[in-house]
Amino acid sequence: MKRRTFIAGLGSAAAWPLATRAQQAKVPVIGFLAPGNPTDPLNGGFRAGLQELGYVDGVNIRIESRWGRGSFDRLPDLAAELVRLNVDVIVASVTAASLAAHKATATIPIVMVAVGDPIGVGLITSLARPGGNVTGTSSMAEITGKQLQLLREVVPNISRIAVLWNPTNYDYQIQLVRHAESAARTTGVELQLLEARASNEIEPAFAAIDREGMRALLILSDPLWVINNQTLANLAAERRLVALEGTRIFADAGGLMAYGPSFFDLYRRSAAYVDKILKGAKPADLPVEQPTKFEFVINLKTARALGLTIPPGVLAIADEVIE
Repeated sequence: MKRRTFIAGLGSAAAWPLATRAQQAKVPVIGFLAPGNPTDPLNGGFRAGLQELGYVDGVNIRIESRWGRGSFDRLPDLAAELVRLNVDVIVASVTAASLAAHKATATIPIVMVAVGDPIGVGLITSLARPGGNVTGTSSMAEITGKQLQLLREVVPNISRIAVLWNPTNYDYQIQLVRHAESAARTTGVELQLLEARASNEIEPAFAAIDREGMRALLILSDPLWVINNQTLANLAAERRLVALEGTRIFADAGGLMAYGPSFFDLYRRSAAYVDKILKGAKPADLPVEQPTKFEFVINLKTARALGLTIPPGVLAIADEVIE
């Protein structure tokens, strides 16, 4: 073999280990656990947050998503599956998924997203110093008084309001119920509480609204509604109900009004926690963030279909009006 050919061969061979090492460099794996479906629009907030920070799935991170597809009972098994994959971080959407992840591991960092009462359900010890392996964002905010006020401004002569809630999400929901009852006493309206624990209990709850002859409906925010918002909007429209829910996707689906924390923003902000953890921060040292952005959306098309005139003062404070 000629010397020049031999040296060229050495140069090529020397490059092989470097290329191999580059190909084999560990890409962080993020587990994403949610009770809904891949099409849930709120989950896009998390990916948007990652993109803002320079993360691209399949390039410098890998995302392993597990979806309950409406079945909360599946979440513990899905969480255990992510633990077996030994992911670097688990991002858990809302309370049920966060609890499932917390039960599945005490060592893998968990970033909870939009959990209503993280202290009450035992995920953290305090907002400022979470302790353990869980941190993230909370959706905890006292909004039911404002929601009732908005309903009364749209229908000033209303005296009774139906309230749909999910008692399986007990710790958070009971807080909302108590806030609603307190606000109702202040505003002088009577509340009729209606329960739905699963998707197949939603229509019977609306049948109870029919029997009671209710005209207005407040839907207390819950992950169950995210995967059933179109159903909720349709049932409310069929009964010509003045309805309000806490996430904008209700108004997007045809519901009359939505007022509450921006869940898209909470999901987007959760990406910053992942970034800090991947760079070495410990969940126990990262304070839990509460909502800072709220949104009020009115579906004017639905209002016209109901024969409602939205007061100018209410329209003026809306963040978005769907025509």
